[in-house]
Amino acid sequence: MDTQQNIHDRKGLERVLFYWNQIWKYTAHLLKWLALAVVTGLVVGAVNSIFAHALKAVTGFRMENLQVFLLLPIAGLCIVFLYQKFGKDDGGTNQVLSAIRSQDNIRLRSAPMIFVSTLLTHLTGGSAGREGAAIQLGGSIGNQLGSWFHLDEEDQHVIIMCGMSAAFSAVFGTPMAAAVFSLEVVSVGIMYYAALLPCVISSLVAAKFAAGIGIHPESFHVYGIPELTAFTGLKMLLVAVGCGLVSILFCVTLKGIGDFYKRFLKNPYFRILAASAALILITVLLQTKDFMGAGNELIQLAVEEGQARPSDFLWKLLLTAITMKAGFRGGEIVPSFCIGATFGCVMGQLVGLSPSLCAASGMAALFCGVTNCPITSILIAFELFGFEGVSFYLIAVVVSYAVSGYYGLYKDQTIVYSKYKAKYINRQTK
Repeated sequence: MDTQQNIHDRKGLERVLFYWNQIWKYTAHLLKWLALAVVTGLVVGAVNSIFAHALKAVTGFRMENLQVFLLLPIAGLCIVFLYQKFGKDDGGTNQVLSAIRSQDNIRLRSAPMIFVSTLLTHLTGGSAGREGAAIQLGGSIGNQLGSWFHLDEEDQHVIIMCGMSAAFSAVFGTPMAAAVFSLEVVSVGIMYYAALLPCVISSLVAAKFAAGIGIHPESFHVYGIPELTAFTGLKMLLVAVGCGLVSILFCVTLKGIGDFYKRFLKNPYFRILAASAALILITVLLQTKDFMGAGNELIQLAVEEGQARPSDFLWKLLLTAITMKAGFRGGEIVPSFCIGATFGCVMGQLVGLSPSLCAASGMAALFCGVTNCPITSILIAFELFGFEGVSFYLIAVVVSYAVSGYYGLYKDQTIVYSKYKAKYINRQTK
């Protein structure tokens, strides 16, 4: 009897110890990633806040001194020299995505290179965004932090994703979308939930840090939002189909101009000089500065005032492709916002739906079309435009996601599951 009681007590003690070890294991994991996420959010948030302030300064200087646009060829030559000398193996955002899948490594020296080259691009009026630079900054810093903390391979991938989220959040002030973006963008159809906790924490920390030093979240006032009916829903569906098709056009144009450069302008110095000349010539002929930089002014005009010229989205699309594929640095996401906002605004005028609402929906829809990130796109719409037009944003995003097919900005992004059937395909975007 005593022996049976001892055995029972021993088993009970073993169960208690087992559950205690499990609780301690999960608690230690939580504490580890809370600490790493806070550190990553602070470091990446600080660097990207400085980056955002610098971008604002050079953009303001260019707006007041438009003659610096004529220095675009010189800025281009400097960027090419910088990458030829120090970063021939630098793959930009694609390299960050590849590093998360264990296929590449991100060197810390890519951070100052992308920082300087993006500032030069914006200073001299190249049609480029800023998120590509921010993501690369965040990814390279996260990778270096992982090396300093001696993380294993799996944790190294997670901290790179933390860096991406923190960077996106600090620059755009959209912590919800930033946290999800790095989980969603690498492999379409699979969410890396293991990184959810650290990405959320690093995103929130970076956003708060940036706000504390004067980088305030972007937001837009959308007006004229009607009640969702079969009629207004159908109109939004038409706008979304158009955005999905334009997203394909954007990706095809980027690839086509890139192939043209590789075939006819193989020398990177000649290539960037030719592209600079084309950008200057087109801008002079159009007699407008609206397409310089990321296109924030066009976005604000389209969303908040419901105004856009019919050809704005085409010119922005073309000039962004010429700029980015020539070797200038920055990113294509904010220009895609501009393309989506101006196209959506024009479509709203054509179908008889609020141009402001259609511009906002177009931004989210085109972002979804070029990144294949529907959840991030929906969250961006919520954070930038509020929840009043939620039904229209949902329609725009999901329809664009379906229409855009397997095209995307990032060649190292993988479509793991089909968009149209519940089957595994595992292919890269076009």
